[in-house]
Amino acid sequence: MASTASVVVVHGEIQTMLVLRTLIQFWEFSHGLKNTKLLVMTAQMDFTSFHLQRQWDIDFIHGALSFAVHSKGVLGFHKFIQNRNPISEKEDKFLRVFWEHTFTCLLPDTKVDMANEEFCTGNEKLDTLPAPVFEMSATAHSYNIYLAVFAIVHALQSMDLSNFKKKAIAGGQRKKFLINLQWQLQRFLRNVSFNSAGEKVSFDEHGALQSGFDIINWVTFPNQSFLRVRVGSIDPDDPQAFTIDEDAIVWPNIFYQLTYSSAPETNSNPQAAFEYWMFPSASSQHKGLLQLLLHFGWTWIGVLYFSVVSTDIFVQNMLPMFSQNGICFDFIEKFPQTDFSSEIEKTLQKVIGTFRVIMGSKANVVVFHGETHTMIVFRNCIQYLEFYDISVNTQGKIWLMTAEMAFTSLPLQRRWNVDILHGALSFAVHSKEVLGFHKFLQMRNPALEKEDGFIRVFWEKAFECFFPISMVDTEVDEICTGEERLETLPASVFEMSMTSHSYGAHNAVYAIAHALNAMLSSRFKGRATADEGKWKFLNLHPWQMVHFLRSATFNNSAGDTISFDQNGELLGGLDIINWVTFPNQSFIRVKVGKIDPNAPTDKAFAISDGIIIWPDRFNQAQPLSLCNDKCSLGYSRKKKEGKPPCCYDCLPCPEGKVSNQTDMNNCFQCQEDHYPNNNKTFCIPKYITFLSYEESLGYSIAISALSFSSTTVWVLWIFVKHRNTPIVKANNRNLTYTLLISLILSFLCAFLFIGQPGKLTCLLRQAAFGIIFSVSISCILAKTVIVILAFMATKPGSNMRTWMGQDLASSIVLCFSFIQATICTVWLVTSPPFPDMDLHSMTKEIILECNEGSTIMFYSVLGFMGFLAIASFAVAFLARKLPDSFNEAKFITFSMMVFCSVWLSFIPTYLSTKGKYMVAVEIFSILASSCGLLGCIFSPKCYIILIRPELNNKEQLMRKKSKEF
Repeated sequence: MASTASVVVVHGEIQTMLVLRTLIQFWEFSHGLKNTKLLVMTAQMDFTSFHLQRQWDIDFIHGALSFAVHSKGVLGFHKFIQNRNPISEKEDKFLRVFWEHTFTCLLPDTKVDMANEEFCTGNEKLDTLPAPVFEMSATAHSYNIYLAVFAIVHALQSMDLSNFKKKAIAGGQRKKFLINLQWQLQRFLRNVSFNSAGEKVSFDEHGALQSGFDIINWVTFPNQSFLRVRVGSIDPDDPQAFTIDEDAIVWPNIFYQLTYSSAPETNSNPQAAFEYWMFPSASSQHKGLLQLLLHFGWTWIGVLYFSVVSTDIFVQNMLPMFSQNGICFDFIEKFPQTDFSSEIEKTLQKVIGTFRVIMGSKANVVVFHGETHTMIVFRNCIQYLEFYDISVNTQGKIWLMTAEMAFTSLPLQRRWNVDILHGALSFAVHSKEVLGFHKFLQMRNPALEKEDGFIRVFWEKAFECFFPISMVDTEVDEICTGEERLETLPASVFEMSMTSHSYGAHNAVYAIAHALNAMLSSRFKGRATADEGKWKFLNLHPWQMVHFLRSATFNNSAGDTISFDQNGELLGGLDIINWVTFPNQSFIRVKVGKIDPNAPTDKAFAISDGIIIWPDRFNQAQPLSLCNDKCSLGYSRKKKEGKPPCCYDCLPCPEGKVSNQTDMNNCFQCQEDHYPNNNKTFCIPKYITFLSYEESLGYSIAISALSFSSTTVWVLWIFVKHRNTPIVKANNRNLTYTLLISLILSFLCAFLFIGQPGKLTCLLRQAAFGIIFSVSISCILAKTVIVILAFMATKPGSNMRTWMGQDLASSIVLCFSFIQATICTVWLVTSPPFPDMDLHSMTKEIILECNEGSTIMFYSVLGFMGFLAIASFAVAFLARKLPDSFNEAKFITFSMMVFCSVWLSFIPTYLSTKGKYMVAVEIFSILASSCGLLGCIFSPKCYIILIRPELNNKEQLMRKKSKEF
């Protein structure tokens, strides 16, 4: 009985039923449970019974299936049975014993003490006996015995007519012969073939009867009788010839019923195919419960359940689904069984322990799963705890109750507090007010409806009064008049509105009515069948209602469409109910939401948060049910070791990341064009930056470059104006002009680095800077070389004079400038610079810059300039001790020292700065090195030209030379 299998195959012999009934009777007596299995029995078994078993229940075989040897009704068999009489058939001792045991009487000639015994008259009717005692129809076993007798008769006849019939054997000798040769009967039996009831009877070569099997369905009745209904057949000659009329099968009662409960989440029981549930599927409710928890963010909850089948399935299958969706459980408590036995104190201690766990929990939400009568037990336990002065503050919890639970109450509970339900939420099958229901309740009057015993009992309990007819040796203060009004009762005693449970019962009645109507209107619709025949049909085949329930679809009086799915579950949604209690022990159920599994996903769950009344403790603020406080903005969760996932620490977001919501699992990186604020709670758009003229740095650099270039132009004008003076003519005047022009361009080159980078400016800035500076340094190198050659040419016998001339200087400048120009050309052709945005270097800025394209080419340009600068410095250093009259060697040496110092410090500074300051560093290096060249080389000459013109003559030059030599 404990097995989950609903079908049991029973194999036995004729007497097996005796043992089976005894075992089942013992089980039902000791456990108080009925058999819920579908029995499938083999053909060897038959319904046999002891005399003491005649009053035993036979419901265990209702709907059973069995096999039986194919049989037919035997003509005259029923009349033969009716004519049996033990008085006239005294020689039949078996009939006499059977008659006495069957009718519980004694035949007149029985030699026993007959005091207080009833005599058999012989006129008792066998057809009045229930089937477990005697069956009037010819069963398969009776039919087999009938065929066996006829087979032996036909075999004896064949044997008698065989070869021995030609011999003249006396009668006595023939009898002796038959007795001695009775073994020969088997050979004749094998060859027997005759017709019985219109069917051929024969045996195969192994002596087995050549016949098929009938499939029998057992149908029992309340008077302990039953019928064997043939619902199919099996033909052994054709293995494929298996026929069965499924619609004709009457299944066990538990296999077809309308159940007012939610269908199990997982139900592999075959009877579920014949069970109809006036609740939607349990999975819809459980998913709705999960959605409700997630909607309010209740991730730390408790679970309280009663030990019944539906709750066990809920705990085993549904709670893991909750865990997978981030719901954690502070406790999962099974409510103690309150059997009120001698161990009531022990049970009370368990109840106390359960409530202490609930009250001590940090979880504000408790999922309460039970059945219809769970509320009675729950309120009893609370009352007992209060009776023993044990404080139970259950009003601080939000109870989430499943739809199976209803507010059921005992009369003694009418004055008990119902505040525990204030602010609770529950699920209920979708319902509507049925037209006329309220008026129907108002019109009920037990004084006028005397035949309704239930309403009289209810009336007395509800109004605490008694009807005069029920007052037996009892002094009462109040007599029921029947005029009491149901609407004056508190809701804890009686609810005037139609609850979901009442609505379900209402729909169940209508579903049965529609199924019965459809059944009567089905295949018998066109036949001229008398009313009596229709009712006979109903009595014989109530199982057909299952088929019609499956296809029943109708609109009830409230306008809702009622139908069942293929699993027998009600197609409908659930309402979310908010319980509001009042001091007079009354309450109302307020519909605050719904779950519609047939609606689109975004509309399947709906709830109105604003109209929910929460328990008083929360002051109408939405309650939280968390293991710990939520992580605030700018923080993320970190799991605590050894704790459920809902318990965690809060850690600040790392650099560059934010959390813009509470309780985030991980901080996230801002987009590339955004950066976190100081609190790391949101991302701020980065502002675009570049070295512009509007800011002070760009403005200052532009003014400086313009000033220095203007100064250089002024110096050039001075040198052009005094071009014929010795100091200008010395050291190659054309190189001086070229150098000054290149310095002007160097200063002006800074303007290519200021402003928003464009395609043209990015393309020109580094190339122009490199070529112009190369020209400048080449001029300095050429001047230094010419100085050295000039002094070397003055030595006697020196042939250096042949190298002197304008061509050498021009060649040096052009050669080195061309090399730099070639490097820049290759750079611009292969990997030219382009405008770009740097999103990563600066935290808060998007830097508009020129991407150099090829870093190698950029440093190649700088490297070649460095090579020229070092070469110029080295040559100038060698010429530093030459005569100093108009000798630029010392000034060039110092200027190149300044130049090299600037550019050597440029490289680490450039690499360590970011954004527009990189550009500023390069501009500063350009201006500083250009100023170094301008100041160190041209300042002394301008001093002589402008301040000491008397020194700017050939005589002064020659005098100094002679002194030096």
